[in-house]
Amino acid sequence: MSTDNAPGISGSTAVEIAHSVRALVDRGELAPGDLLPPVRTLAEQLGINRNTAVAAYRHLARSGVVVSQGRAGTRIAQRAAVAQEGFAAAGSLRDVGTGNPDPQLIPDLGPALAAAGGRPVLYGEPVIDRDLERWARDWMAADAPAAVEDVRLTLTSGAVDAVERLLAQALQRDDAVALEDPCFLASIHLSRIGGYRAVPVPVDAEGMTVDGLRHALDQGVRAVVSTPRAQNPTGASLSARRAEQLRDVLAEHPYVLVIQDDYYSFLSQQPFHSIIGPEHRRWALVRSVSKFVGPDMCLAVTATDPDTAGRLALRLSPGTTWVSHLLQRITHAVMAAPESLELIHRAGAHYAERNAAFAARLTALGLPVEAGDGMSLWVPVPVPAREVADRLMRRGWLVRTGDEFRLVATGAPSHHLRLTVHDLSEADARSLAADVAGAADIPAFADVAGTVRSPA
Repeated sequence: MSTDNAPGISGSTAVEIAHSVRALVDRGELAPGDLLPPVRTLAEQLGINRNTAVAAYRHLARSGVVVSQGRAGTRIAQRAAVAQEGFAAAGSLRDVGTGNPDPQLIPDLGPALAAAGGRPVLYGEPVIDRDLERWARDWMAADAPAAVEDVRLTLTSGAVDAVERLLAQALQRDDAVALEDPCFLASIHLSRIGGYRAVPVPVDAEGMTVDGLRHALDQGVRAVVSTPRAQNPTGASLSARRAEQLRDVLAEHPYVLVIQDDYYSFLSQQPFHSIIGPEHRRWALVRSVSKFVGPDMCLAVTATDPDTAGRLALRLSPGTTWVSHLLQRITHAVMAAPESLELIHRAGAHYAERNAAFAARLTALGLPVEAGDGMSLWVPVPVPAREVADRLMRRGWLVRTGDEFRLVATGAPSHHLRLTVHDLSEADARSLAADVAGAADIPAFADVAGTVRSPA
């Protein structure tokens, strides 16, 4: 598009101009990469104040429609694909970036499947199976920030579905939401497709940072999404001290929706600490079963305050979007079986032990790593992570770099890898550790970093 004119762009207010540009993009008259007129040119052509044009472009940038490139101008944003969890085109490479559970540590669904039939469910019946509801209330009530009688339960098709619906009932396009940075891939995707303005909150070893949350609230966020345990990708879990500090900050914003996605619950080796105080008015605690009953078991329980539950229910119309009662019965049968609980307990301990062992192995090779909670390890490297990933590909490994988990592109390269190592044999673990050290330019190993071979 020429910068000498602005064909099709119209309006006298910032909102009208932004809507006009969006319409041109939707009709294909503006394509990704097209250059928009300079602010001064647009203001002159539309007969508006320059500040109005600035506000319109800022509005479009916040919602991801355009990208400001300084002196290079403002362009229509490229439609970048969002990375998917558990998926990569590995080919002949050994994929150690999946974030998947070990299939051998997922309970056998056979007995539960056989028992899940029985009486059919008809329209108009309760959307939560009675047995599952009793079990779920016991699971959630102890960690909810309100009295049992004030807690409402809702079922969704997994945690991502729950978070999407919670945000949709609380936010409008261009509203701000606080997300952890680095961030769970699905949360990045949800903020983009919802048109929300994602405000990054840094994460350290104790979880979401206090200054980061305070800054996000100052930016006017209407919702906060926090991972209390096994934050993905870092593995960080909230400490009791940090949770208390975050509760103190949020106490001044009781009507901001706070969503705690405790996806790792049964597997976690860390205690649960809530950032939601007893006086907070809008809150949700989400727990899914996919990490320990299997990714195909798309079921999550959401505990909320009554008002949020009512709004959420409007987005879960019976007859169209309820969670299958067969799925509910299977989940309850699995979680009621002592042998399943014992296997899940062993699985959580296994993931923690394998991660700790691999972290110790890398540390001994000169690459200090702290093992957090969760399925994977967050490994700091002294050189750009993409360089390390490229070198590891030449040695037969496919890894994920921290660049994929960034909420906001800064231009600076990430210096982290996310590795899923719990299913590696001892021989493969030794091989991968040595290869990571070599690819990361650790002196004792750098001379072999470029060697091409397959993993043992």
